[in-house]
Amino acid sequence: MQAQRISVDGLVIGGGIAGLQAALDLADQGLTALVVEREPSIGGTMIALSKVFPTLDCSSCICTPRMAAAAHHDNITIMTYAEVEHTRRSNGGFTASVLKKPRYVREDACTGCRLCEYACTVELRHEFEGNLGMRKAIYVPFSNAIPQSALLDIDNCILCGRCEKVCPTNAVDFLQEPERITVEAGAIILATGFQLTPVDAKPQYGQGRLHNVLSALQVERLLAPHGPYGRVLRPSDGKVPDSVAYVQCAGSRDQSLGVPYCSRVCCMYAIKQAMLLAGALPLVDITIYYMDIRAFGKGFEQFYQNAKAMGIEFVKAKVAKITEDEEQNPLVRIEVMDEDGRVEERQHDMVVLSLGMLPAGQGDGMVPVGTGDDGFVRCPQPKLAPCRTDQEGVFVAGTAAGPKDIPDSIVEAGAAAVEAAIYLRQHGRGDRVAREASVPETEDAAATASRVTSSR
Repeated sequence: MQAQRISVDGLVIGGGIAGLQAALDLADQGLTALVVEREPSIGGTMIALSKVFPTLDCSSCICTPRMAAAAHHDNITIMTYAEVEHTRRSNGGFTASVLKKPRYVREDACTGCRLCEYACTVELRHEFEGNLGMRKAIYVPFSNAIPQSALLDIDNCILCGRCEKVCPTNAVDFLQEPERITVEAGAIILATGFQLTPVDAKPQYGQGRLHNVLSALQVERLLAPHGPYGRVLRPSDGKVPDSVAYVQCAGSRDQSLGVPYCSRVCCMYAIKQAMLLAGALPLVDITIYYMDIRAFGKGFEQFYQNAKAMGIEFVKAKVAKITEDEEQNPLVRIEVMDEDGRVEERQHDMVVLSLGMLPAGQGDGMVPVGTGDDGFVRCPQPKLAPCRTDQEGVFVAGTAAGPKDIPDSIVEAGAAAVEAAIYLRQHGRGDRVAREASVPETEDAAATASRVTSSR
C-alpha cells in the first residue's frame, strides 16, 4: 500500500454543499484546504436534486458552480473516493489517516471520454439514480461529476479487458492499489451530511418490497431532466401514474423507528415535488397525507398556499398501512386514519415516502467529537457558537449537526470557515493571512462572517 503526506490549514470532511462552501470560504481567506469525500464525486445529495424550494431554482445550477470553483481553486485539494479512518492531535494541530480507495482508473490520465463505458457489456443498477436506472461496470458517476473520471466496479467486473483496449490514454489500471495518506491539518470541519431513514424501516409500509412505493430521492431523479427515464413513470410497468400519494413523517417523529424528532425539510420537499409533478403531469391527482405541515422558513407558507391553489389535496391523517394489489396492475392500497379515528381505504398508482434525516455517522473514531441523543454532532453552545464542537479546533457545518435545509447549511458552512480561520490565526497558522487581510485580532466571528459574506 502506497503512502504519502499532505499538510494543509483546514481538513474538510465531506464534499457536499456545506463542505464545498466551507472549503471555498477558507481558501478565499488565503488558507489551504483539503476536501475528503467518500463518494466518487463531490456534490453530495444536492447535486442529485431536481429543484430547490421555495424558489424552484435548478439545484445543479447552484451546486455545480461551487463544485467547479472548488476544483479549480489554487488553495483547495479535493480527494474523492476516500475516507478518513481516524484522527489524533499532534504538534498543536491534527494528524489524520485517509484511505483513498482504488478507482482502477488513473485520474491524471482519464479524460472522461466514456469510451470504456460504452464498450462495457455489464449492466448494473445505478445508485445515483436511486437504483431506477442502469450503469456499466466501469462508468463516470454522473454527467457533471467532478472529477470527470471513470470508476471501475471491480466486484462486478468480468475482466474481459474491453475497457482497457478502447481507452485512448491507457488510464485503466487493474492493478491499482489503495493509498494511505497522512494529512496534517490545523483545524477540522465536519461536513459529513446525512442519510435518509431506510425505506424498508417500517413493515407497515411494505419494507421496500412494493415496486411503486418510492423514496423522495428516487422521485427527485424521476423529476430531473436527465433522470433515468427521461420523464415521470412508475417503476413497475413504465406507465404514467394517474394518482400519486405522499406519506409524511414516514421516517421522522416516530418512536418505533427511534427517530422522535422532526427532520424539518420533509414537508417542504414533498410540496415542492407535488408542484413539479403537477407541472409535468397536468392530469395527475396528488394527495399529501400529513400530521402537521411545518412551513417555518421565509416564503414557505406562501409556497404551501400556492400548492393548495394548484389543486394538490392535503389530508390530515396518519397512514396506517400500505399494500399492493397485483391484480390491479399493481395499485398501491393505503389505509388512512383521519382526525376522528375513522379508517378509510384509498388507492393510488404511486406512493412517495417522505423519509427523514439520520446522521451519516462520523465513523468508528474518525473524529472523536460528542454527539447528542439523536446521533448528530453536539454543539455545546448552539446559540452562541453553533459551529463549535466539544473538541477544540473541530467545527461542524450543515446536516452533520442536525436536520436543516440548503440555505441554512450554506450559511452554517461559512460560519464554520470563519471560526476555523480565527482558530488557525490564534494558533499561529494564519499569521500570514492575517497580515495580508489586515483583520484586527479583536474582530469577533460574527463581524468576520459578515465581512466575508459581503465580499462574495
